[in-house]
Amino acid sequence: QVQLVESGGGLVRPGGSLRLSCAASGSIFSIDPMGWYRQAPGKQREVVARIRGGDSTDYADSVKGRFTISRDNAKNTVYLQMNSLKQEDTAVYYCNVYLYRYGMDYWGKGTPVTVSS
Repeated sequence: QVQLVESGGGLVRPGGSLRLSCAASGSIFSIDPMGWYRQAPGKQREVVARIRGGDSTDYADSVKGRFTISRDNAKNTVYLQMNSLKQEDTAVYYCNVYLYRYGMDYWGKGTPVTVSS
């Protein structure tokens, strides 16, 4: 089994930056896609960014050019660098990994990000 623990969330002013980290316990292979999702109050969870084997990435249109996802396979860690933050980025951010060998998604408990002046 795999456990995911997110960190790095907090309160930041509009235009500021945060870097989220998600550390995974257990074995994750480089082919297993990882991603960041977010859920704002009263809204459904949505994908923010994903990174797949070969480090191909994709982003939600709302964060393109501002957010960057990366991973360190040796550390079983995925990151989300968030720049030029906006109030609408306020949400709880969740880390996700899909393990091909089990055919299952795993989720962290989330880290809150609040963008406010």
